[in-house]
Amino acid sequence: MPDKTKRNLSFVGSSLKDLQGFPQKVKRQVGFDLDIVQNGETPSSAKRLKGFSGVMELVERYNKDTYRAVYVVNIDDIIYVLHCFKKKSKQGIKTPKADIDLIKQRLKEAQDESKRSKGHDK
Repeated sequence: MPDKTKRNLSFVGSSLKDLQGFPQKVKRQVGFDLDIVQNGETPSSAKRLKGFSGVMELVERYNKDTYRAVYVVNIDDIIYVLHCFKKKSKQGIKTPKADIDLIKQRLKEAQDESKRSKGHDK
């Protein structure tokens, strides 16, 4: 088994606080799945988020609700958790526009943070 360094995890905006508000069982599963991501693997609950490059979402169903944790894997060696939310949409599986807009905004924040940190390394 190759010796891989565990990647760091960074929560953007209120994503950590939002995750902490999830039911205990969901928090535990999302935490377990994020640990898998940090080790360079893809958990079975992960799927690509349409319209974004390198952005994935963990989907957990619990007590008739659906919880999502959206993260990006292709910025440096850091896993940025962009958004954690309980899906309230009544229009099927589509992610609501307000959530997509927030993900776009936080993705830009993560990219900007990466650029700033690279500038400080020189």
